Amino acid sequence: MDEWELDFEWLQVRHRVKEAFGRDGLPDLNAVLFLIGIQELGHFQPSYTKEEKQDLMHIAVCRLLSYDGYYDFAGRDADGWPHYKMVKPVRTKGVDEQEKLLKVKAVQYFKELEEEE
Repeated sequence: MDEWELDFEWLQVRHRVKEAFGRDGLPDLNAVLFLIGIQELGHFQPSYTKEEKQDLMHIAVCRLLSYDGYYDFAGRDADGWPHYKMVKPVRTKGVDEQEKLLKVKAVQYFKELEEEE
């Protein structure tokens, strides 16, 4: 995916999330990861603890990286929270490259959601 194409599709994802939640500003990567985590959890609650927010973002990262076989879904715990197991380490170096990888996978995730609708 060319850089301009990623920028365009990432902006579309951000606008979709902004409109879905009626926000004024565009969400950043962390907000999108949080939303994906909630989607993967399968239920929304009015508030989350700091630890739960971190767990939701971790779920999102694992889910996104499962596209390339870095993680496999291992199942849900007694509370219904999804768990993943690492299959292979992510070799992406540097924050910028890691963010780019997550953006590419988030675009893929939202494209799949659109196809399901």
